[in-house]
Order: sequence, then C-alpha cells, then structure tokens
Amino acid sequence: MSTFSDASGVIAPLPKIRRPTGFSGVVPAFAFVGIFFVVPVAILLLRSVLEPVPGLGNYAQLIGSSTYLKIFANTFIVSGFVTVISLAIGFPVAWALAIMPGRLTSVIFAILLLSMWTNLLARTYAWMVLLQRTGLINKMLMGMGLIDQPLALVNNLTGVTIGMTYIMLPFIILPLYGVIKKIDPSTLQAAALCGANRWQCLTRVLLPLAMPGMAAGALMVFVMSLGYFVTPSLLGGTANMMLAELIAQFVQSLVNWGMGGAAALVLLVVTLSLYAVQLRFFGNQNPGGR
Repeated sequence: MSTFSDASGVIAPLPKIRRPTGFSGVVPAFAFVGIFFVVPVAILLLRSVLEPVPGLGNYAQLIGSSTYLKIFANTFIVSGFVTVISLAIGFPVAWALAIMPGRLTSVIFAILLLSMWTNLLARTYAWMVLLQRTGLINKMLMGMGLIDQPLALVNNLTGVTIGMTYIMLPFIILPLYGVIKKIDPSTLQAAALCGANRWQCLTRVLLPLAMPGMAAGALMVFVMSLGYFVTPSLLGGTANMMLAELIAQFVQSLVNWGMGGAAALVLLVVTLSLYAVQLRFFGNQNPGGR
C-alpha cells in the first residue's frame, strides 16, 4: 500500500482512487459520439425529408436524375479503381517491408509517414504540376518516345485516380505490413518443403493469411475515397464531379440542405453497409493465421 507523510511526520496511507466501473466508464465516450455524430446525422436526416417539402422527393430526385446518377457512378468507379490499384501496389511494398532489414524498413517508413504528414492541398497541387500537358510526366514519356502528343492527365478521372492512389497508398501499406509481419515464416518454408512453388506459396498460403488485412485496408481506402473532396475537385474539375463535391455544391452554392442531406445520407448508408459486409466475412478471422 502506498503511503505519505504529513508535515508532522505521521505516515498515513494514500486514499484509494475510485475508478469508474461498468457502464459508467464509457458514458463520456457515448456522450461525445452522441453529441458530435448521432445528433448531427439525425438533424441531416430530418432535413433531407423535410426540406423543401416533407417527403422523399429529394431521394427520388437523386435516383431519377441521370446527372446525379453519373456523379454516383464516377464516385464508385474511381473509388473502386483506387482501391484495386492501391492493393496491387501496396501488397508487394508491404511484403518487401516485412522481409527487409530493420534499418532500411525504418527509412521507408519515415518516407511513408512524411508523405502522410505533408499538407494534402500541397500534394494535390504538386500532382497538378506533374500531370499537366507540359509537366514532367508527359515530358518524360515524350522523351522516351512512348507518346507523340502530351496526354490529358488532369481535369479528368484519370488524374483523380492517380492523385488519390498516391494519397491512399500509406493507408493500405501500413495495415498490410502489420498483418504480413505476424505471419510465421516457417509456414511458407513448410509449404515449400511440401512441394509448393513460389506461385502456390503466394496464392495458397500468403494471400489467404493476409486476407483480413487486405480486406481491412481495402475497406478503409474505398470508404475514404468515397468521401474525398480536395483531390477530385482540383484534378477532376466540374465536368467530372464526385459525390463529396456534389454535397458541397448543394450546401454551399445552392443552399439546398434537403438535397445535400439526402446525398450525404446515401453516402453514409453505403459506408455502413460496406463495413457490415467486412465484419460479416472477415470480422472473426485472425490476421496472420495465429
């Protein structure tokens, strides 16, 4: 038992600190979530069915308009491409980090973290400079003789996909690295001793063991891509609008909170549905096979 002595030199036990137990320990967290998440979402839901007139007219207009459907299609297509490309690039990088010497791994991790800490707006403007018709990428391709005319890489969905993939890569490399690092190397050695070639070791051993991490990283990238605003607005332009830009236009330019709330609620429902699917199929799996 801890003690303390007062001014008179008398030693007395320290008073016990009562820690919250049971439900009382999580009340502040629930209150925070309720005030800053549940209440605003509920207000947004109400405005989506009450403004400008009560009913589901905002949702019917979203679904019935070909313009809005094109924006939804742009959002899901770009998010899907960004997720697939990020997985294709991120998995080999995460595997290489897992087997590299510790010092080299630390250097690459520092580069990844530095890219994440750099201002998003600055990174997006940097890609605008690189991807423009007179930018470094077009000059390099023309200098190598691969193209005769500069490619249109900005103000379209191609530029948006390139820029968002670069931004999302750390968010899929880091969880994949953690999962792959937990995989026992003797598992792959045992597969090789049993006659499996490198391709079989990859497809039948490594990928299944890393699947929970791949699913978690892919979900994170896809969901974040659905709601991205800065990169699509700068690299895509108004002709290739995505859902976050549409919501901002409804609220800021048109001051139409009903339509903005309806579009935001659709995005929220899609996000929660994807999270539920991920929990259903991968929630009980142990990453790394341990």
